[in-house]
Amino acid sequence: MTIEESIRQGKPFLSEEEKAVVNLMYTYGWVSSKVQAMLKEHGLSLQQYNILRILRGQNGKPAPLTLIKDRMLDKQSDVSRLIERLTTKKMVIRKICPGDRRKVDVVISEQGLELLNGIDANHHVLRAITYKLDNNELNELNRLLDKIRS
Repeated sequence: MTIEESIRQGKPFLSEEEKAVVNLMYTYGWVSSKVQAMLKEHGLSLQQYNILRILRGQNGKPAPLTLIKDRMLDKQSDVSRLIERLTTKKMVIRKICPGDRRKVDVVISEQGLELLNGIDANHHVLRAITYKLDNNELNELNRLLDKIRS
């Protein structure tokens, strides 16, 4: 289905640039809703999932809130509030720095790692989003998206 059909565009786009940007925004929403539905089954939001992935990537090293904030996909996220919710769910452990009580480090808990491993087992959800693309097309898509941001 074309972007015009998906959004029921009555008149043509002003330019291919406009069409591409609208297509990217629409596709982001579509992909996001699919991933959010899968994460909801695990009791996580997209932002909480992002934090757990960032912390897993730390390989057991504590991460300060500033590092997490810098690496978040959604830069508008309230990292402190998200960490608090993940702490309540026992997915992360907050550690207050003894030398500077304003500094908080966060590590992923065993329970958080187990949850991510369970989510990783749902790889078929991601595959269902991209199943129409072969490896060459996925590589090209990634290359083009990287090029847009560079």
